[in-house]
This record gives sequence, C-alpha cells and structure tokens, in this order.
Amino acid sequence: MKNFKKEFPVLSQNTYLNTASSGLLYDSLLDYRQEHDLDFLIGGSMFRDHQEKLLNAVRKAISSFLGCKLENIVLTPNFSLGFNTILNGLEKNQKVLLLDGDYPSINFSTITKGFDVCYAKVNTLLEENIENAISTYNPDIFAFSLVQYTNGIAINLEFLKQLKLKNPDLIIIADGTQFCGTRVFDFDSSGIDILGCSGYKWLLGGYGNGFLLFKEGILDKITPDTYSKAAATSSYDSSYTNLRARYECGHLDTFNFRSLQFSLEFLSKIGLPKIEENMQELINYTKAKLVALNLLETDVIERDDHSSIFNITGTKELHNSLKEKNIITSLRGNGIRISLHFYNTTDDIDILLKHI
Repeated sequence: MKNFKKEFPVLSQNTYLNTASSGLLYDSLLDYRQEHDLDFLIGGSMFRDHQEKLLNAVRKAISSFLGCKLENIVLTPNFSLGFNTILNGLEKNQKVLLLDGDYPSINFSTITKGFDVCYAKVNTLLEENIENAISTYNPDIFAFSLVQYTNGIAINLEFLKQLKLKNPDLIIIADGTQFCGTRVFDFDSSGIDILGCSGYKWLLGGYGNGFLLFKEGILDKITPDTYSKAAATSSYDSSYTNLRARYECGHLDTFNFRSLQFSLEFLSKIGLPKIEENMQELINYTKAKLVALNLLETDVIERDDHSSIFNITGTKELHNSLKEKNIITSLRGNGIRISLHFYNTTDDIDILLKHI
C-alpha cells in the first residue's frame, strides 16, 4: 500500500490518524475534479443536459462496490439528510431501538422527532444486549451505526443476518459512514434493510455526497401513503414523483457525486480484499500495542473483532501536543480517537506511541 501514499500530499507532512473525521483528498481525484469544472466552465447549462446519465453512472459504481441492485440506490448529499427523510415518513407511534451513545445524527434525530425510543448498551456484550432489548421492548425499528464513532466497537455482521431471520418484521437501518470502504461487503446478502453512508470518510469521496441502499420492497414499505397517493395521481413527470424522488429532490451536484464515483473506482482498482487484508493487519498490530500499554477500555479489549477506530486514554493537552508534532487525531468521548485507512502503516502507530 505504500505505493499509494504518494497520492496523498497530507501524508508527506503529517502522521494522519484521523480518517474517522475526514478522508483525504488525493492528487488524481483533484485532477478529475478540475476537469469536471472545466467541462462545466466550457459547457454551461449544456453540461447539465447529461446529468441523469452522469448520476446513473454513480449509482452503478455504488451498486458494484457494495452489492445492491441499481434500482434500490438513492443518492443523498449526506447520511443525516437521508436518515431524516426516512424518519419524516414513518408513523411516530413506532418504537425505535437505538444504541446508547450512538452518533447524534441517529439518536438525536430520532428522539427529537418524537418516536418512542429504547436503548441497548454498547459494551463487550453488545450483540447480547441488542437481543435482550428486542425481547424486552419489541421495537419496530432498529437504527444504529455499524461502527461506533467514539471507540470503534463494531457490530458483528453475521449477528445482523441472524437477527433479521429471527425478527423478519423488524426494520434494520444502519449507518455505514464509519464502515464502508474498510472491508468487503455485500448489501443484498446482509441482514440490513437500509444502509446509509456519507462518502467523505473511508470512501474518500469528499464532502456533499452520500447514498441510501434499500432491500427489495422496503422503499415502498416506508413511504407515506399520502406521498404514494399523490404520486399515483400526479400529472408531473415520474422523475418528480417516484419513490426515490422523495430523497433526490432538488439539484444533485455532479461535482460531488462524480467525485464519489471516481473514488469508488480508485478503491476498486487497488482492490477491496487487499485493502481489508492490509487494514486488518494494521488493526491487529495497533490493538496489541495499545493493550500492552493499557491505553484501551475493557469493552474494546474483550471483543474479538474491532474496527479501524480506537479511543486511547489521553487528555486535551496530549491531543494538542500531538498536533504540534503533526500527529493528527481527534478528541472524542473521554479520550483521543485514532482512525486508520489503507494509507496508514505500522510506522504511523510507532510514531504515535513514541510521543504518548
């Protein structure tokens, strides 16, 4: 993977351990974005004449990358906007299971819209806690992040498959923003009904792009009757009234979405299996080093699998000291969050540990 580090100018000056906050812009994507705007500069409105063809190419790239049927992919500027659109169409008398301390775009959005909510605790026994919560509260919807943004605890994907088999009426909605791009994943064979993602982190797509993936029939199931009836009797073109139009309303910026497409193709050329293998080796190395130094919480240590995000014991003063040494991390929860991508190496971890 070292051959690709030269694509990322930030890495020449910094030890960048902060993909969970923002993925990096890289040289070939910058070249593409400049070509895109040059075409717009020359063509004006004529450039936008082909926007639907361009956006459909984005959907095809997502379909290939994540294993979802083309017709079940919705483009959205970010996960939060797409998730809120879903919530706005649901009956408020439905009960929603959340994970305690999950990303505010999920928990706060759900709570403020007046849903009846219940919680499962995020700890070593995460999957068991979820099963117990479902048994106790009988929720209609389970909404959560695949990877917890503060400490990197990740839900077992096989567990989600079994959960769906046991609870076929439960709608499972997952945020994959801290997950997509880190390992091989096939949505259609997963236990997830709706997967949302913003493209600016591990997918390296920059800001202003994201998507929602739906299992067959789910989009129909969560669309309000008022919308369906209005769409069925409307005289407007179907592009304004189909079920996807609820989410893809207004202009979609081809600059942002084609950037996502470019990065999905860039990652695919490297090879997602290769990226996953490289990252797993780095994750194992990092966890072992941090455990030896007693820098991880017990709940993370005791779980067999972990994501590419870690939260280590540390203060704001240490965080600022690291930044002065060009070691880029984030303050999250009660510690310092580090996050790894394929452009990181064990040398980056050794540099971090040298200054802790």
